Amino acid sequence: MNFHIMTLFPEMVSGSLSNSITGRAENKGIISFNAVNIRDYSGDLKHHKVDDYTYGGGAGMLMQAQPIYDCFIDIRDKIIQNGGKIPRVIYVTPQGSVFNQEKARELSKEDDLVFLCGHYEGVDERVLEEIVTDYISIGDYVLTGGELPAMVMIDAIARLVPGVLNNDESALTESFHNNLLEYPQYSRPEEWMGKKVPPILLSGDHKKVDEWRLEQSIIRTKERRPDLYEKWLLENPPKPEKKKRRRRKTAEEPVVSENAAIDSDFDLKDGE
Repeated sequence: MNFHIMTLFPEMVSGSLSNSITGRAENKGIISFNAVNIRDYSGDLKHHKVDDYTYGGGAGMLMQAQPIYDCFIDIRDKIIQNGGKIPRVIYVTPQGSVFNQEKARELSKEDDLVFLCGHYEGVDERVLEEIVTDYISIGDYVLTGGELPAMVMIDAIARLVPGVLNNDESALTESFHNNLLEYPQYSRPEEWMGKKVPPILLSGDHKKVDEWRLEQSIIRTKERRPDLYEKWLLENPPKPEKKKRRRRKTAEEPVVSENAAIDSDFDLKDGE
């Protein structure tokens, strides 16, 4: 999977994403990061200016449409030349829908993603209308630029790409999988500051361990994220208990002694 980041600070993006798990995955060729400097597409060859005052007045400067558009076209054409399709373009903005694990899972299925990182007072609306497919936020607050939110989303998306994590199962047991938070986990020593590891985790009974973990995930989600718990309940409604039918004895029914041996292969016939 290929991530293309349109930014004014490519070193900021490249330096962070080339470390840890995402960095190792990049070295293996599983994912790639392409931080593209929007200033390289400025019409101002001397100062590489990409912003200007807003029409109608107001504080701050606005990123201009043309450099961003030319930057995107260059990225798009290279993707198509390599056999890809026109990519989705994500504009990182507090006005977008809030990013979550479900969205990360959806985006992880794409071959190429382009992130547009705004700065100053934002971006000229006309270029957003022309190239952006997704408006996404990481929360209801404002940051100085789109680089940090883009890296947050890229990290969350990349770890869902097959092969990025050493143990693919870990992506299926973490928080927000199936709308549940992750269960508590423990490591050595067995006792620390008077706190002991739950005995069930030392039992070696994997079935009971899985049952305990699911139970703890449900309890933790109910306590900490009741909104997610309600979603989980809707998808996993409790099964109604089956009522046991009491069998009525008829007058004709023979009384069998508790000590009587009944041969299941022997059928009683009428009159016998």
